[in-house]
Amino acid sequence: MQTFSNYYYSLLMNSGTDFLLKPIFLRGFSGSLHLVLLLVLFISWVCKKFRVGRSEVSKERSKNIRTFYYKPTFICCLGVSAFNVVFCFLYYFYWYRTGWSEERLVTLLDLVLRTLAWGAVSVYLQTQFSNSGESKFPYLLRVWWGFYFSISCYCLVIDIILQNKHVSLPIQSLVSDVVSVITGLFLTYVGFFGRKPSEDTCLEEPLLNGSASVGSSGESSKFKGDETITPYSNAGILSILTFSWIGALISVGNKKTLDLEDVPQLDPEDSVAGALPAFKNSLESECGTINRVSTLKLVKVLMLSAWKEILFTAFLALLYSVASYVGPYLIETFVQYLNGQRDFKGEGYILVSVFFLAKIVECLSQRHWFFRAQQIGIRIRAILVAMIYNKGLALSCQSKQGHTSGEIINFMTVDAERVGDFSWYLHDPWMVLVQVALALFILYKNLGLAAIAAFVATVIVMLLNFPLGNLQEKFQDKLMESKDKRMKATSEILRNMRILKLQAWEMKFLSKIIELRKVEAGWLKKFVYTNAMTSFVFWGAPTFVSVVTFVTCIFLGIPLESGKILSALATFRILQEPIYGLPDTISMIAQTKVSLDRIASFLRLDELQSDVIEKLPKGSCDDTAIEIVDGTFSWDIASPTPTLKYINCKVSHGMRVAICGSVGSGKSSLLSCILGEVPKVSGILKLCGTKAYVAQSPWIQSGKIEENILFGKEMDRERYERVLEACSLNKDLEILSFGDQTIIGERGINLSGGQKQRIQIARALYQDADIYLFDDPFSAVDAHTGSHLFKECLLGLLSSKTVIYVTHQVEFLPSADLILVMKDGRITQSGRYSDILSSGTDFMELVGAHKKALSAINSVEAQPVEGVSIKEEDGKLAGINEVVEKEENKDFLNGKSDVDGPKGQLVQEEEREKGSVGFSVYWKFITTAYGGALVPFILLAQVLFQILQIGSNYWMAWATPVSEDAEPAVGGNTLLVVYVALAVGSALCVLVRAMLLATTGYKTATLLFNKMHMCIFRAAMSFFDATPSGRILNRASTDQSAVDLSIPYQIAAFAFSFIQLLGIIAVMSQVAWQVFVIFIPVIATCIWYQQYYLPSARELARLVGVCKAPVIQHFSETISGSTTIRSFDQDARFQDTNMKLTDGYSRPKFHVAAAMEWLCFRLDMLSSVTFAFSLVFLISIPEGSIDPGIAGLAVTYGLNLNMLQAWVIWNLCNLENKIISVERILQYTSIPSEPPLVVESNQPDHSWPSHGEVEIRDLQVRYAPHMPLVLRGLTCTFLGGAKTGIVGRTGSGKSTLIQTLFRIVEPAAGQIVIDGVNISLIGLHDLRSRLSIIPQDPTMFEGTVRSNLDPLEEHTDEQIWEALDKCQLGDEVRRKEGKLDSTVAENGENWSMGQRQLVCLGRVLLKKSKVLVLDEATASVDTATDNLIQQTLRRHFFDCTVITIAHRITSVLDSDMVLLLNHGLIEEYDSPVRLLENKSSSFTRLVAEYSTRSKSNFE
Repeated sequence: MQTFSNYYYSLLMNSGTDFLLKPIFLRGFSGSLHLVLLLVLFISWVCKKFRVGRSEVSKERSKNIRTFYYKPTFICCLGVSAFNVVFCFLYYFYWYRTGWSEERLVTLLDLVLRTLAWGAVSVYLQTQFSNSGESKFPYLLRVWWGFYFSISCYCLVIDIILQNKHVSLPIQSLVSDVVSVITGLFLTYVGFFGRKPSEDTCLEEPLLNGSASVGSSGESSKFKGDETITPYSNAGILSILTFSWIGALISVGNKKTLDLEDVPQLDPEDSVAGALPAFKNSLESECGTINRVSTLKLVKVLMLSAWKEILFTAFLALLYSVASYVGPYLIETFVQYLNGQRDFKGEGYILVSVFFLAKIVECLSQRHWFFRAQQIGIRIRAILVAMIYNKGLALSCQSKQGHTSGEIINFMTVDAERVGDFSWYLHDPWMVLVQVALALFILYKNLGLAAIAAFVATVIVMLLNFPLGNLQEKFQDKLMESKDKRMKATSEILRNMRILKLQAWEMKFLSKIIELRKVEAGWLKKFVYTNAMTSFVFWGAPTFVSVVTFVTCIFLGIPLESGKILSALATFRILQEPIYGLPDTISMIAQTKVSLDRIASFLRLDELQSDVIEKLPKGSCDDTAIEIVDGTFSWDIASPTPTLKYINCKVSHGMRVAICGSVGSGKSSLLSCILGEVPKVSGILKLCGTKAYVAQSPWIQSGKIEENILFGKEMDRERYERVLEACSLNKDLEILSFGDQTIIGERGINLSGGQKQRIQIARALYQDADIYLFDDPFSAVDAHTGSHLFKECLLGLLSSKTVIYVTHQVEFLPSADLILVMKDGRITQSGRYSDILSSGTDFMELVGAHKKALSAINSVEAQPVEGVSIKEEDGKLAGINEVVEKEENKDFLNGKSDVDGPKGQLVQEEEREKGSVGFSVYWKFITTAYGGALVPFILLAQVLFQILQIGSNYWMAWATPVSEDAEPAVGGNTLLVVYVALAVGSALCVLVRAMLLATTGYKTATLLFNKMHMCIFRAAMSFFDATPSGRILNRASTDQSAVDLSIPYQIAAFAFSFIQLLGIIAVMSQVAWQVFVIFIPVIATCIWYQQYYLPSARELARLVGVCKAPVIQHFSETISGSTTIRSFDQDARFQDTNMKLTDGYSRPKFHVAAAMEWLCFRLDMLSSVTFAFSLVFLISIPEGSIDPGIAGLAVTYGLNLNMLQAWVIWNLCNLENKIISVERILQYTSIPSEPPLVVESNQPDHSWPSHGEVEIRDLQVRYAPHMPLVLRGLTCTFLGGAKTGIVGRTGSGKSTLIQTLFRIVEPAAGQIVIDGVNISLIGLHDLRSRLSIIPQDPTMFEGTVRSNLDPLEEHTDEQIWEALDKCQLGDEVRRKEGKLDSTVAENGENWSMGQRQLVCLGRVLLKKSKVLVLDEATASVDTATDNLIQQTLRRHFFDCTVITIAHRITSVLDSDMVLLLNHGLIEEYDSPVRLLENKSSSFTRLVAEYSTRSKSNFE
């Protein structure tokens, strides 16, 4: 200020008004005005801090009010500030060289004040004004803009006057004044005339949208992605060039946590629905049929599907390559310019402009190439996922047995993903050639023939690659294979976790997984160490090539000048990228080829034969619904014995057909062949009309109960209610707190077996088909419900339909118009009930077994039981009609709890962490292996590498002469020896770093894997009930893969690139510390951009993770229910759902890519500006004040600046995205665990339980702390060696009691004591391994017969054969080729339901426990097999405590005691005889109803 006042004073004294024309006055006045503005803004800010804020409401409302032109005004102010800072630096460097004067000082001060003032205005607008709620800019600001416009006009007029008077003015001054006038005009217009479009909308808003909208954010309500298509579709050219179209989404992400609905829909071209039909057509026209697809044809069609984009990205890649070599090409010229060789005036500025322009082109082409490449990848991945899904839905049974669901899921999650990722590498193979050619051209220009040596060295390095590449491919292949096996086992174990817990087998199966992982980890180790070697070869490549080249130069006597050397070094550095990328590309090509081969071979698998059934529309055939003539069908076409042979049968419309027969006779296969599922060997099969199918084991989709019943049909409320009534589902829906809106867990996990079965019957009934196929649907429900379903559904709702039902219950046979008796795959008898009863033995056997069971009811003799303690409970059981089927009290998981809203649902939306990934996640990951001891050494190796690298280049720049006539600083030999020594040192550092990194990464992956799996296997059963297996599998496959193969390298890449960036900054500031003046604001801006971008990027990356699980889950559900889906002809709907889910996954993925490029583009631009500034500074300083060689070195490193700066930020952001995998794995390492497996201080005796007495004392159980009691104080004793039957209606607590006995659920109060030992005080394994259970759903695991009967390998072959003979499976197994080692398919698919149940019986016989629980164990077998199981149990468990939950009253009638539960209380507990004597007992009514129904069918 003092400087200004002195000047004013002298001017006014000396020269009247002439001073008004002097530039010095104008600059001084302008500076004073800007200083005043600064002070006003500062005072206003201070006042604001002390003033009491207005109410929250007005603040909230203000967010919806933005002054018209707010954004352009903000940008304009920021632009003026930036413009002034540029001029400030230009003047500073220029005058620094040519000398200072008073006028120049005042001008510079004016520019500094302008920069600060306009910067302050921008900050004020963004922070204070934008949230103030004002509809106009502040009065003072508007007045000031008016002043500013006036003074700008005045300055411009004076400039013009002086020009006319031929006074020489710098051109910069004129430019500055023109810009000031234009901005002043715009700001004055905005300040005084710019009105909001409609100022009263704010008042109307609450009335229009309800008061809630006052608080809602204007931005986010305007931006709902679900309805909008991505702005990319109709963005302008400028918006596309600068990626501004994604700005709106990033801005929303900055204000709130992004959800999927915030993310816009994909462009129709990128969505599956848009891309798949064209792809399918070209594939079919290329291959004829999809079954003949080869890898080559698949690649060709994939390429053709995106040929325009591929060509465009190829052009961009070429442009990028050429632009990136402009810098190295010009360095030599630049060094000579600094050395004083100038060809024409302004050459320096032209050089700087060319450097800058090349950088801009390089940046634009690279950003758009990467973005378009990812776009291609996302589209191709989506197409492949859809193809794999559609194929999985159409696979024949034979093909499906060859590929387990785990493997098929891997095609989708790993292989399709990898083919999509290949789009990054698409152009690399040919680009290597272009880049090497360009490099050789530059080297030849600078170093002549030595370029040939460089070429040879490059080729040698590239050739070294091939053996390493082959090894990598081999290890990758093996790694994938072993991963498939592990995933297959994991998926099977998760499906059957309940049975593993009940049998105390989970740790054995965990060790199986750990073993499989060990094999996988062996290949992983080889892979990462090969990778480390590759990394060593290629980090050392530029050094090796440069050593060879310079040695050749000295031998050939080619003079080495610093300019030429620097040009060569810059070229080697750029050449490093294709060479360094080559192994990656080769390995990626190898991996992609493996994945494409796998996908092609999967697409070639056999589909269901389309010609098995001749389908006819309903009206076209007379009266026939189904006709089979001489049908022979076989699951395995190659097998000499067909599954079904000589099948002849004709079914008319409206007929009821029953199929019966013993276990394994081919009943379900006959239904499957009518569905077209079994390959046809010969014969004719005609089907007339639509069909619906109910499978033997229920298939339920996760989702609402209503959705399961409607199954894609429109809601017809009247029909829906009728179906619910017929399937007696109304009572169940009343129990569930959300009724039919309850979300069912995966595979119907929170429903009982009977409920699942009735829901799938309801699904079939609602379809209103012509032909109904029921595969033994009554087995999972109790007697009363079974007869209700039969009467209401088959005889009622379906009375006019064609119904074919398989059943084991003889009482349902008389109602059939036709009975088919099956034996060994043939129909041995057929006819009406009365006709065939006398005509053959097979049917007589079945009916005889049933009569025998019924006679048990009549012959119950009194068996006095002593010492039974009974706690009487009040309460009557409602009428017999309310005794509805078995339950699994898990119904109460959704039961009337005090949790309202969606929180009460069992399956919650997948949890995802919010906000930034905590530092603790990084810290845990880094310190997992060896406590992080190797990390400092890895960093030290990188720092040393960087120092030696820079040192060697610095040495070459310093020691060589600038031009031919200059004297070299050292001799040729010294030059080379020092350079080689430094180069070798740096190569060794790389080797050490790569090896240590591989070791740390491998160790970390192994430890995290073991920890996560240990926690999952030790989790309580409630965790598996509430967590869809897709989520767990996603962590075990995708997230574990990331930890295995990418995260350690991602963390390292960030650290390494950061160290490199520091190196470059050090070199550049060594030459000119003034560069820091621009570095600091640029780096600050970069960090601000990164912080602005991260919230959106992070949430988008999390959304990618969360949106992947539903795709996997829907796929695995589809594979397990493909028969049901096909039988309802719902393939197309499921394919559509898959497309929607795939697009849901692609949406955040596409926007993640765009957001990343948005950031990189801005960072690239900033670093290009920094680089240009450095160059301007270098050409502005006086000649000779700096060593041209060292200045050239700074430029050489500066060329890499934008790449490295973007690389650091990119690595950081990518790391943030990837580390989420670690976060998700760590989430599963803190799952609450079950109580200990063994309590050392309290281990029961080896012979416990010796007697088997189970004492229940005041037992109370609830499923969660906030839920009601399910068992409400039971007290009773099951005597040792006695047989106890438990009956009761849905929700009475039968299964809960069993689960508490096994401690699947822990009691809330009370205790269970077995033989004097309180089971809550001993270890879980000690308890569960001493009890036996035959569960409701018979489970078999993939493996052998031996491993299924004796997974813990505790028994000899003799004992296993003995158990097989006892359960009547001995002969069946002896007939198989491998005997005990014969294979069992996934889920035991190659065994019938009944046989699987017998295997479960075999397990129990082997275990020989004192306490045996039967959880409706005979639900899926025919009466004869049921009797056989009962006899076996009576014979071999006569001295054991047997507790039975049963549907068939006959199976509890011969019990010593019957326990009848009602609403979690004991209603009756006595011997069956005593209960039957009391005619008013609930049990008597239950038995009466059963026998009445059964007998009525015979009389």
